[in-house]
Amino acid sequence: MIAVALPGIVDDFGASFASATWLVTAYLVVMASVQPLAGKIGDGIGRRKLILGGLVLFLAVSTGAALAPSIWLLLAFRVGQALAISVVLSNSYAVLRQVVPASRRGRTFGIVEAATGLSAATGPLVGGLLITVADWRAIFFVNIPVVLLAIVLGWRSLPRDSRRGEWREFDYKGAVLLPASLVSIAVFFLLLARGGGPGQYVPVGIGAIALSALLLKLELAHSNPVIQPRLFKIRGFAAPSLGVGTSNLAMYSLLLVIPLLLTARRNYSPLEIGLILTSLTVGMALLSPIGGRMADRFGRRKPVVIGLSITAIATLLPAITGSSIGVVPLILGLGVIGLGLGLSTAGMRTSALESVASRDAGSVAGTYSTSRYFGSIVGSAMLAGLIGVNRSNTDGIDLVFIVVAAAAFTAVIAVLFMESRPEMQD
Repeated sequence: MIAVALPGIVDDFGASFASATWLVTAYLVVMASVQPLAGKIGDGIGRRKLILGGLVLFLAVSTGAALAPSIWLLLAFRVGQALAISVVLSNSYAVLRQVVPASRRGRTFGIVEAATGLSAATGPLVGGLLITVADWRAIFFVNIPVVLLAIVLGWRSLPRDSRRGEWREFDYKGAVLLPASLVSIAVFFLLLARGGGPGQYVPVGIGAIALSALLLKLELAHSNPVIQPRLFKIRGFAAPSLGVGTSNLAMYSLLLVIPLLLTARRNYSPLEIGLILTSLTVGMALLSPIGGRMADRFGRRKPVVIGLSITAIATLLPAITGSSIGVVPLILGLGVIGLGLGLSTAGMRTSALESVASRDAGSVAGTYSTSRYFGSIVGSAMLAGLIGVNRSNTDGIDLVFIVVAAAAFTAVIAVLFMESRPEMQD
């Protein structure tokens, strides 16, 4: 919903588009940073209490976001939303990994991805309708009844925690360095895409490399790291992680740039934009269960390669036509992109979560999510740099479409290295 709300937020607060994109970038940075930590804590002390606590926090900060009087307070509440949902997601996936047998995991994660896709499908449409009827604040108010229902259902159905205080040395340095590294990387890509001189982006790039190198060194030496660098030595984890990161770069860039194109260049309403974006997310929702069943029957690799290949080929249309693309070709192209993404998501996640024993599923789910959101962070930062303060920047929009295609084809190359039937850890 935030994608269709950005133009209204910019107008309401008199902010630049580059500033408003931090509502997305900061959210993604927190998601990428907190999920591995939250998953690891859940592995140690139990997942039920963290999931329910995260839902309560999400309820509170969503209310705050709806009432925010400035873009900076709105940003703070968005960070709170990301913190809360990170705790919920990493531990929810870990619960599924723990209770679902290996023969049904692909199907199960396909259903989960379908539910995610369905919410994503209805998000732009519902968001556009709410903004048309009220304003952008309504997209935060609508969370309140949904989260209340989730709290009730979670209280009744989540398995009781069986662990009591199983916890090792906390990785404080990693918890600080991970978000610092991600922010510095985001700023680097923003400055690089903006086209400033080397004096602007080179120092930031050097800082990003230094922070990332220090993080890697500390995490490899720590007995209980926030993220698990050694997981990337496992093909069953590394290949889908790179695939999901680059495919997410493509998807998030599209979700953010298309509302700008349709608002600034063609004067579409939020509701109309929501309907157009639905063509992307409906495809994801429809094919995610099918992709999950295919992953169980034919192996994890095949549906992932097929799906991301379909997505990559479909991204060539906007890359070639640029901002002059017609609405009908845009809708058709987005639909095909969504179908390909839906076919691939369950197989990638299942492969990654099967790479370690179920007792460590929370930390693995979090590290996988960090890879996923890393691509989204880079995409949103580059978008802010390419578009800048001018929302009708045609050259910037054209470049974004080219970046989308390049990222999609990179994802295909990455998942070619996946194992069809990786050795499953129970």
